[in-house]
Amino acid sequence: MNDAQAIEALRRAAQWFEAAPDGFRAVLDAIGDARLVLIGEASHGTHEFYEARAELTKALIVHAGFNVVAVEADWPDAYRVNRWVRHASGDADANAALADFTRFPRWMWRNGDVLRFLEWLRDHNRARDAAARVGFYGLDLYSLHTSIQAVLGYLAKVDPDAAKRARHRYGCFEDFADDSQAYGYAATVGLSRSCEDEVVAELVELRRRAAEYASRDGRVAADDYFFAEQNARLVRNAEEYYRAMFGGRVQSWNLRDTHMMQTLQALVAHMRQTSGDARAVVWAHNSHLGDARATQMGEMGELNLGQLVRETYGTDARLVGFTTHTGTVTAASDWDEPSQRKRVRPSLAGSYERLFHDVGLDRFFLLLGDPATRAAVAAPRLQRAIGVIYRPDTERMSHYFRARLPDQFDVVLHIDRTQAVEPLEPWSVDEADLPETYPTAL
Repeated sequence: MNDAQAIEALRRAAQWFEAAPDGFRAVLDAIGDARLVLIGEASHGTHEFYEARAELTKALIVHAGFNVVAVEADWPDAYRVNRWVRHASGDADANAALADFTRFPRWMWRNGDVLRFLEWLRDHNRARDAAARVGFYGLDLYSLHTSIQAVLGYLAKVDPDAAKRARHRYGCFEDFADDSQAYGYAATVGLSRSCEDEVVAELVELRRRAAEYASRDGRVAADDYFFAEQNARLVRNAEEYYRAMFGGRVQSWNLRDTHMMQTLQALVAHMRQTSGDARAVVWAHNSHLGDARATQMGEMGELNLGQLVRETYGTDARLVGFTTHTGTVTAASDWDEPSQRKRVRPSLAGSYERLFHDVGLDRFFLLLGDPATRAAVAAPRLQRAIGVIYRPDTERMSHYFRARLPDQFDVVLHIDRTQAVEPLEPWSVDEADLPETYPTAL
């Protein structure tokens, strides 16, 4: 099928959507009875992606009973937000609940669209029993030192002797302060011993005491233990990740997305145990949520969360992606630099984004399982990915890869012209900031 024929087929298949309470009815019909819905984004700084994703998530919560929102963010930072939306913290407002998101790229979660969604979620939870409230959780693994402190704080309350043992084990990292990358480099090249045995031992001991710790005070104790166990597992996986970082992109990427999958599975199991059911929405970049097997990266050996979810949950999962042609985006030019409002170049010829632009509609979605639609987009094309870094001058090399869209996602939403997300506040570079999404920026 040539481009002209593909464009005509897509015009017939395109369906309208809007970021409004009833603007996703047709998308909900396409999602059907799936229990896991992964909603991507083509950049980490586009207002329309955040807004539409939030509105679709609200619809899934209200109309389909979804009770987990799991996002590409660190576990302890997001758990503070979780406590606030579930009416279990003393934070005054959503801005305060987001206060732990202090490192680069802050705008990814400290922005107006996330703030408004969290306010809605807290209000939605207000009249519900604790077991019926919707939670907000992080899936990522960059918070090694913050998670260590969380484990120590938990054990100090429930088992002081165990806290002493944990402090001794985690002391293996003390020569590196909060510089996890320095630890990874030193352990990889033999300048320092690995802390692998210590972090594994701590996780094993915590799990061995799980029944005792989690049964002390009903649901509260179970939630507190779950938070601590996930932090201990994060420390174990992050330690391996920071060593793998210096062994190549593929290995470190695969470890990161495998950790996300493990965390998602743990969340689903925990919610089933404590609430009787679990239906999860996942927010992350398209590169994490579109099936890697249908991409150039998959051909190089990378896997991702979308692939792992499909392999594990099959038809219980739906993968939703976003694309745009042009507009503006909030992004940095390099690691740890302040965010900027950058102009997004018009999409390249030969890309899915340009094909969708040529359809001539402001916004639409496509059901990629539809035979006619699938045929129109079956040929591999370029696809754009903007993470927290955007380098327009090297865009073809830095931000495009080849993909087979109908094998990558179940649904794709296109918004032709988009604008940058609004950070909650400007900030300057701080030497203490760490490049949280090194080395991929996605």
